[in-house]
Amino acid sequence: MASQRSALYFLLAFLLFCGPSLAASPRYLSVSVDSVLGSRAQAPCYDPDTYEAPTSGNKLSVRPSCGGTKRDILAHDRDRLRTVRERSSSSSSSAMPPVPVTFPPIIPLTPGPAPAAEAPATTIPDHTGTNLDTLEFVVVVGFGTPAQTAAIILDTGSDLSWIQCKPCSGHCYRQHDPDFDPAKSSSYAAVPCGTPVCAAAGGMCNGTTCLYGVQYGDGSSTTGVLSRDTLTFNSSSKFTGFTFGCGEKNIGDFGEVDGLLGLGRGKLSLPSQAAPSFGGVFSYCLPSYNTTPGYLNIGATKPTSTVPVQYTAMIKKPQYPSFYFIELVSINIGGYILPVPPSVFTKTGTLLDSGTILTYLPPPAYTSLRDRFKFTMQGNKPAPPYEPLDTCYDFTGQGAIVIPAVSFNFSDGAVFDLDFYGIMIFPDDAKPLIGCLAFVSRPAAMPFSIVGNTQQRAAEVIYDVPSQKIGFIPISC
Repeated sequence: MASQRSALYFLLAFLLFCGPSLAASPRYLSVSVDSVLGSRAQAPCYDPDTYEAPTSGNKLSVRPSCGGTKRDILAHDRDRLRTVRERSSSSSSSAMPPVPVTFPPIIPLTPGPAPAAEAPATTIPDHTGTNLDTLEFVVVVGFGTPAQTAAIILDTGSDLSWIQCKPCSGHCYRQHDPDFDPAKSSSYAAVPCGTPVCAAAGGMCNGTTCLYGVQYGDGSSTTGVLSRDTLTFNSSSKFTGFTFGCGEKNIGDFGEVDGLLGLGRGKLSLPSQAAPSFGGVFSYCLPSYNTTPGYLNIGATKPTSTVPVQYTAMIKKPQYPSFYFIELVSINIGGYILPVPPSVFTKTGTLLDSGTILTYLPPPAYTSLRDRFKFTMQGNKPAPPYEPLDTCYDFTGQGAIVIPAVSFNFSDGAVFDLDFYGIMIFPDDAKPLIGCLAFVSRPAAMPFSIVGNTQQRAAEVIYDVPSQKIGFIPISC
């Protein structure tokens, strides 16, 4: 009888603690330890002196360069969060001192292709940038005629794209590839002053030449000549008359990448510039594994997955015109809906950002998620925190790792199911095999929550700007 009472008490306690989870079946994800170890491996290096672009098809791939030392997550996201706060109070094209430069004379621009009844699309492989000393994701494209190769960061939180350019009369940081040389491009042109494009970049001028300046919140900056040239996506697709920054003075820690590809909502971003030719849709899939590529699509493509797209509304905030917001209202972990009111998420909003590593949640939501995760992970060996991650486990000696599944639920009913590697992160330098919950509590000074690129891994994320919606297709790369 006593044993029956004990069982009843246990059942009542379980119901009180887990009641909300009864609406859905428990959900778990698992991978083998060998798979995790393989996912942490470094991708093969590439040498720009021997690297050859493909001769046909969409096969322009990136092989990260050698010798980089990956920056720690905390430093990267701290810098990123300062950048977000900086942009919330000033334009992304904030005024910078003019930089005297000399470039070839302005030549007529080649107009982009006329819009088609069905806009074309092109695909570029993307890859982790760990061996280029960045925790962000990169693509390899070509600038100029003939094309000069550049490995650049994908950033949905920036508008103006830029690369380092010769003669670098100010300063260029060390990058693995040669700096872009405008003098070797027959299609290069500096943007004149007094044009709408120059005004969109801040209207700075040096004589008749338009200048640009972007200063980031961590103190890094890029300044130079606002330029136009042909952007080559791959051997079968290019975009003429692309406006970008030709960086003459670039200060700060950008790793060894050649620049940045702006995918934001502003007039100077690649999606905005390419909309008349490729339509207003783009998407990307950030790979789970360091050794395998994902992809960036410019234009609408037909999903290859049989899983239906989960679309949610693209929210626009007037004070942050370049950013993509989504209305997250709840989180499901292992079939259990966190007991957090939707207003905790919606009060400040949630930014979807490819340039932030982790996901930053409101403190009550993070605490609830962490506590539930710990409850589910009982039986695994805890490990010390790996700053800024405070929930870590030592999986050494295990054959497989089982974790609760996590999904984001949006106000319009859309659901985004995260990949295993969108929930757990396994730092390359953590020995033995340490895995940590890849979420953190949002700092008090941060104006909104952020869904970072770790949580977006393995899913195709579709930005349909004309329809004002964002779609998610799990397990796409």
